Amino acid sequence: MIPSMEWLKDPKVFQVNRKPAHSDHDFRVNGVETRQTLDGVWRFKYSKRPQDRPVDFFKSDYDIDGFDSISVPGHIQLQGFGRPQYVNTQYPWEGHEGLTPPEIPGRINPVGSYVRTFDLDPKLVGMDTFISFQVVATAFYVWLNGEFVGYSEDSCTPAEFNVTPYIREKNNRLAVEVYTFSTASWLEDQDFWRFSGIFRSVYLYAVPKAHVWDMRIKSGYDCSSGSGELSVELQITGGCEYSAELELADADGNVVFHGTGVTVDAAIPDVLPWSAEEPNLYTLKVELIDTDGHSIETAWSKVGFRTFELDGGVMRLNGKRIIFKGVNRHEWNARRGRSITREDMLWDIRFLKQNNINAVRTSHYPNQSLWYRLCDEYGIYLIDEANLETHGVWDYLPGSLPEWREAVVDRARSMYQRDKNHPSILIWSCGNESGCGDDIAASSEFLHKVDGTRLVHYEGVWKDRRYDHITDMESRMYAKPDQVREYLEHGTGKPYINCEYMHAMGNSLGGMSLYTELEDEFESYQGGFIWDYIDQALYNKDGNLSYGGDFEDRPSDYSFCTNGVIFADRTVSPKVQEMKALYSNIRMSIKNMVLTVENRNLFVDTSGYRFVVIMESEGEILGREEHTLKIAPGERGCVEIGLRLPERACGEFVLTASAQLIEDCLWAERGHEVAFAQEILNAGGENPRTAGVKKANIVNGNFCVGLNGDGFSMMFDRKEGGLSSLVYNGREFVTRVPTVSFHRAFTDN
Repeated sequence: MIPSMEWLKDPKVFQVNRKPAHSDHDFRVNGVETRQTLDGVWRFKYSKRPQDRPVDFFKSDYDIDGFDSISVPGHIQLQGFGRPQYVNTQYPWEGHEGLTPPEIPGRINPVGSYVRTFDLDPKLVGMDTFISFQVVATAFYVWLNGEFVGYSEDSCTPAEFNVTPYIREKNNRLAVEVYTFSTASWLEDQDFWRFSGIFRSVYLYAVPKAHVWDMRIKSGYDCSSGSGELSVELQITGGCEYSAELELADADGNVVFHGTGVTVDAAIPDVLPWSAEEPNLYTLKVELIDTDGHSIETAWSKVGFRTFELDGGVMRLNGKRIIFKGVNRHEWNARRGRSITREDMLWDIRFLKQNNINAVRTSHYPNQSLWYRLCDEYGIYLIDEANLETHGVWDYLPGSLPEWREAVVDRARSMYQRDKNHPSILIWSCGNESGCGDDIAASSEFLHKVDGTRLVHYEGVWKDRRYDHITDMESRMYAKPDQVREYLEHGTGKPYINCEYMHAMGNSLGGMSLYTELEDEFESYQGGFIWDYIDQALYNKDGNLSYGGDFEDRPSDYSFCTNGVIFADRTVSPKVQEMKALYSNIRMSIKNMVLTVENRNLFVDTSGYRFVVIMESEGEILGREEHTLKIAPGERGCVEIGLRLPERACGEFVLTASAQLIEDCLWAERGHEVAFAQEILNAGGENPRTAGVKKANIVNGNFCVGLNGDGFSMMFDRKEGGLSSLVYNGREFVTRVPTVSFHRAFTDN
């Protein structure tokens, strides 16, 4: 096949020779991982325009001595080529080229020409071999040893190709041509920095004569009996005869089920269900065995038994009404952009758990596969969102345009096929801010058809109520509390979530309790997702954090990229305090020396916490005691505080109760505080710290009132109506009567 640049301009062409998407399970051949990474330093040529690119660079004899070097994974624009650009709703070419879909830029469409040479790892020799690009933005062509391999679009899901006909044991030459803009760019108008390049990992993998290409695992939970409902469908590739042995083991390695065949349906008694509070996981192992009884391949995936359903207009997990205490999360690193590391993800998930966040919306694209595994393991609920946003042209694209429909559905399909076995995903999202029409309705129809174990979300139906059937829940952005209340009082029978709210830009998050109070008032109010998790700021060459426009990027939406509850360098902002308190499942209050604890967890009691109470006066700790309480989920309990005020106490005292982890856990050390409460005790009388202090002398004059004390004096001007002098130890601190100003601190947005 001869590759064509016309594919870049045709919305109906979004892949050529790409293999069908499949589950992200692991596999081994004779205990060996048959994978070879191609990450590292590649040779690279940057061209500002397609017509300037080295057209024949993919040929085996092309001289690349003049090429630069670039790291993979990584963004082109953060490695000295071109410049980063931040825009929100508008497209990057605004003001440079006047375009309408499906036209693409011609003058400003940078091209990256990548070349990597390698020898094939001996453990891959002799088997069918594939190349996996975990993510490339935005459109790319692939050649191996001068032969065209394939083409793909979609900047946030993997693209894989069969390279068996072209690969050799030594001196392979891989060439990848990456275009910044294609018709796919119209579908990727998210509120983020616009980057291009190979920014997730690239690797080869080889498969044996029989291979588990795809696993479809359904693992429901029967709340009444406590049994798990396991359904497995395997897609096996290859041409040899085999048998399939399946084994399910718990976290301790105990086998709880054994079966055979490529389809299995079984009831598993007495399973431990999965939830964010108790993320219990099992391991499903599949072994393919040849006719001689030898193992061909072993594949496995984690399994979490849980049931998520819509019941009486309320979303329920394992039978319990769920509240999403969520954030929207961009993948972000202030130095690497969206090419984040394992360390970034581990930091993020521990932060979420430590600050009572139980849910994430993957705004607005599928994340790295590792993120879903961590959410399974640590316990985070996910809305997994397809890589789709047409914000700048959402009035008509994709709408009901037939030429765009398959590209739209393909993005939902690629997300579903890779991520379908992760128990952390409760909801699929068709995309974000892309208007409404038959094309997104087709995505919703696909997701509903292939997966009855999850719900489907799409906020954009507010633009056209004829498409209410797309979404299983009412979802709004930035609706005010009274608007949310109005919907809930006159609702449609669907549950309600704020898929974006609180817009955490600048000095923000005040008044969040006006939303969280709705949880107790309306059963169909089920929480929301703060916009957003982390500031999207970048370090510049001087080592300072910079925003849109700081790189001479035009057009730009400037500092609107900084909406996080944490800063871009992962410093925690003061906003987190409000969020952590209101998102906590442990609610406490102190009144009349009685501590009341309300357990808002759905599945776990409070035996994992110790409740530490201290009494303080002016920063001095006067007493401390500890309590352990076993309060069932959804219940409350009380304990009398034994601390007492000192004899002849006077002044103000503070009682603080702190709920702390008793033991280390996966995401925090013992002593970590999940919630606190305080009560102020006023004992009256004269404060001993001020006892014996000489009282100030007041002098009433015709024009001024003076106040003279020990080491200080003050003067108030009757005519000017304010403080005209303030002296401490002989030094004057006031030059004239201050003017009252009602200007408040900026909130930025």
